[in-house]
Amino acid sequence: MKWTLSAAGLLFLLYPASRPWHDETTAAGAAASMGSTAWVLSHLFAMIGFILVPIALLEIHRTAAITFWVGAGLTLPYYGAEDFGLHAIAAQPNILELAESVRYNPFAVTTFAIGLVTMGVAAVMVALKLRTTAAIVFAAGFALFLPQFFTPPAVRIAHGVLMIVGCVWLAWDSARSESKDSQLAAA
Repeated sequence: MKWTLSAAGLLFLLYPASRPWHDETTAAGAAASMGSTAWVLSHLFAMIGFILVPIALLEIHRTAAITFWVGAGLTLPYYGAEDFGLHAIAAQPNILELAESVRYNPFAVTTFAIGLVTMGVAAVMVALKLRTTAAIVFAAGFALFLPQFFTPPAVRIAHGVLMIVGCVWLAWDSARSESKDSQLAAA
């Protein structure tokens, strides 16, 4: 569990840190960002992170793990469109119009938002159960996942730092607590 959640945290840091940050309000900037291999890899990092977190949560809080999986299931189609779809249309002369239609399709953006909020709820469930600082930092990262999209690149990278800190801290804190419980049971 600790390695799975730690890997997820690293992937959530790599997502904004390796993402290209060109001016996507211009066709040239959007094409440079979305057309790059770094775009595909960075978004793939987040998608894999969303898959790994509930696997780790199974050992911490099963209901939160299931709730997280529902949220991830609602979020991942949007990430797929953002990652692979926008990458595929990056060379089109009307990329800005196409990107807007992909990103702001009412059904897509609604399921994306509901999915991110649902994952935030699952993380808060973990914090309420464990009541540790590590769990609170973990929950804060997921509660802020949706709002961070409306911030500049530096804040989004700082959010990635919050994500790795929360995931790794929770992983190791939970493993340490589990080890102590095992030792007490054996004594």
